[in-house]
Order: sequence, then structure tokens, then C-alpha cells
Amino acid sequence: MPAKVDKPTDDLITEIASEHEIASSNKIHTKEFDKWIEKKKEINNKVTASPQFNERDIWWTSIGVNVGFEEDGKNDIFIRPVLIIKKFNREMFLGVPLSTKLKDNKYYIQITVKEEIVSAMTSQIRVFSSKRIWYKLAVIDDGDFLKVNEEISKFFILPFLPKQEGRG
Repeated sequence: MPAKVDKPTDDLITEIASEHEIASSNKIHTKEFDKWIEKKKEINNKVTASPQFNERDIWWTSIGVNVGFEEDGKNDIFIRPVLIIKKFNREMFLGVPLSTKLKDNKYYIQITVKEEIVSAMTSQIRVFSSKRIWYKLAVIDDGDFLKVNEEISKFFILPFLPKQEGRG
């Protein structure tokens, strides 16, 4: 039988949150979760037709306010440029958020967008609804698209397991 777990009290939750904020940093960044929830409801209720998007496109996309080190959108509609990696249908796609920050990090793949070098943050790859996309920014060239896809494919290459002896 599993151990019984008591529901934490509001005082305990407040105490833990306070300790975490002090321990994590002297600089506390307040995220606008409530504002994002309202905007997310509006986006979900959009009745306009899905925009025509394709793989290799970069669209300004409402990615929202997220938890921890997950990438957030900016401005009033919480947007960030997102590279469309795989179009599943008119309503869904796999995308990689972009950043102007250039890091020496295997998950920040440098690509060129409108003659500016930016990073495709492959560790932030996720599925998006087309309701989240707003404006088309650009289309990246085949070489940069291939480079990003090659790096993403490394996430899914599993080592071969040793062959096991068995009944045969």
C-alpha cells in the first residue's frame, strides 16, 4: 500500500516558495502567468483560418510564459520567432524557437535569418498549434534547415544494444 502523503498547507507552500526565491538568486524575475492565461484563452478561441505555413518558414509565434528555463515569448502577445521543422497538418507543427543570443552550446545552432545570425534553440523543440502563429518573418535556406535537422536527429539516435544470446 502506498504511503499516505499529507496535502501541504498554504503556509508551507509560502515558506518553500520564499526559501527557493532567496536561494535561487538575488534577482527575482516575476513572470506574467495571469496575463498569459488570458491571452492563451483568446488565442484558443481564434476563429480565423489557419495561415498557410510550411517547413523552413519562420513565424512570429505566441509561445507564452513558461516554467523555469523553458523559453518565454515577449511583448503583449508573448511572441518569439519559431522555425517550422515539421508540418503535421494545417493545425499542428513541430517548431524550434529562435534567439538573438549566440552561445557556445550544442543546443544553440547558428543560422542566418534576413542576413542576421541567430540561434535555433533545439533543446526547446515542441509541438505548436497553428492558432499561435501571427506573422511570417522569413524562410531559411536549405543548408541551415539541414543543419538544424541534423542536430535534432541526434536527440533520437539510440545506441545499439548488444545482441543477446537466446533460444533460436
